[in-house]
Amino acid sequence: MNIIVVSLIVLGTIGIIAAVILFFVAKKFYVEEDPRIAEIENALPGANCGGCGFAGCKNFASACVSATELGDLRCPVGGNNAMNAIAEILGVTVAETKPKVAVLRCAGTCAVRPRTSHYNGVSSCAIATATFAGETGCSFGCLGYGDCAKACTFGAITVNPETGLAEVDEDKCTACGACVKACPKGILELRFKGSKSRRIYVSCANKDKGAKARKACSAACIGCGKCVKECPFGAITLENNLAYIDYNLCRLCKKCVAVCPTGSIQALNFPVIKKDENI
Repeated sequence: MNIIVVSLIVLGTIGIIAAVILFFVAKKFYVEEDPRIAEIENALPGANCGGCGFAGCKNFASACVSATELGDLRCPVGGNNAMNAIAEILGVTVAETKPKVAVLRCAGTCAVRPRTSHYNGVSSCAIATATFAGETGCSFGCLGYGDCAKACTFGAITVNPETGLAEVDEDKCTACGACVKACPKGILELRFKGSKSRRIYVSCANKDKGAKARKACSAACIGCGKCVKECPFGAITLENNLAYIDYNLCRLCKKCVAVCPTGSIQALNFPVIKKDENI
């Protein structure tokens, strides 16, 4: 008999035997999946962004089913609607959470942060950070090469070519945290979106002493402490020459904004109060 035919018969027989063995092994060790996993996965937005801390929506759904209570399990993209749907499927309760949004803690536009050098390498914040401090005197600020924009799967971040800073579209931002992880400077932060999208934060991460920080960027926090003394709610702390506003304690009174000498404290989406021209 032709050796080729014999080889094909032998290989075919081996294949059939292997398939039969695999079939019975699969039957023997088959684990039936909880049908609630599929229900929860269908209730999720399907972004698979990893913002929940798990590798994809299905893994998050499995974690929800396995957990005795939802606790810290949270889908930032689906928000309260998705979590309420999951709680209903599991027959448990879940606490409502305030929506968050990413903010850039840097106000160092090209106009207030003079360039001192020129970077001629790969357009990547991570690579640039590993090779030099930056094109300006501030080594803490936004580099503007767009690693955060590339990491955002929702198109919520763009780099403004005029200011050189990353900008967040709060209507598109889902607070998944991908941009926070992608920023090598650590200046993107998730904060409460706030009532009517109003929020106040220190738009600076410069930890240099006041004079040096101000020389590098005229909009830098100089660590003067005036905002700390002015805040009636104890929401502001000063550490390493840098003020920070705790969004859990801030009541949006804007007193800190009024006393900041450099304007490094940002107050977003507040109504503009027109001054009486006769006064």
